[in-house]
Amino acid sequence: MEVENKSVVLDIFLHGLTNDPELQPFIFVLFLSIYLITVSGNLLIMLAIKCDFHLHNPMYFFLCHLSFNDMYLISITVPKMLMNIQTKDQRITFAGCLSQACFVVVCTIFECFLLGVMAYDRYIAICYPLRYTVLMNPSFCVILVLFSLFFSIVNGLLHSLMVLYLSFCTDLEILHFFCEIAQILKLACSDSLINNILIFVTASIFAGLPLFAIIFSYTHIVSTVLKMPSSEGKYKAFSTCGSHLSVVSLFYGTGFGVYITSKVIDSPKKIAVASVMYSVVPPMLNPFVYCLRNRDMKEALKKVIGRTASLL
Repeated sequence: MEVENKSVVLDIFLHGLTNDPELQPFIFVLFLSIYLITVSGNLLIMLAIKCDFHLHNPMYFFLCHLSFNDMYLISITVPKMLMNIQTKDQRITFAGCLSQACFVVVCTIFECFLLGVMAYDRYIAICYPLRYTVLMNPSFCVILVLFSLFFSIVNGLLHSLMVLYLSFCTDLEILHFFCEIAQILKLACSDSLINNILIFVTASIFAGLPLFAIIFSYTHIVSTVLKMPSSEGKYKAFSTCGSHLSVVSLFYGTGFGVYITSKVIDSPKKIAVASVMYSVVPPMLNPFVYCLRNRDMKEALKKVIGRTASLL
């Protein structure tokens, strides 16, 4: 196969989830519904936090950024897939594909960091309640978010720049509905061993460290809660962590599930379907998890919906 010159604009063919024309309308309606539900759900959470003064604390500050990140993540991938189905043109430029893959990496790692920071917030709130307002002051919370975003962007740019050093063949097809760094590397004609090692190392660091922070935080939280004398205090402490634990389990559970699936199943189509579980499902379900399990969020959403209804 011929090697494509880097100065030439490349087009990549995204196969999507299926090539069956009879299933395309169903997939279009399904993912359009998922996208609208995800965007509206996360926007409602952000609006509720903004409008309700009682939710102006570190926990909901991080939740607001998590909702924005979820909304942005699904907006990177799903609209392009819907446009491809609608126009029956499944091409994407190489620059567009690499940009999409870069933003997916940034949003995924940023989500890992946010979940780790939120676990640390719960750790301070439960284990050191008297020092909570001092330790988790607004300036420190902003610094945590900025540092998380900075390392996420650096990680995404690093992978993208390393891809530019590779040579690619003329037959560029990705059996997926969006571009991933791992999928782009499979298109390379040159050796991509260093890139694959870099993916493993950075994933271990930037996804592993937040996971370690989560495990560390909840180990101490459980130890502290079990020492509480009253059952009411235990219930209240655990109830503040329930939503976050559910989101962590959903995000890391689907991520590990896709990783194991990619190693066990040698079918790109099935792997593409499995990847929906971590790229589309968690952003859609996170608003429901926080709304159903968090009483303060329920009350705030009722106020927002009530005000909106009264204006209409």
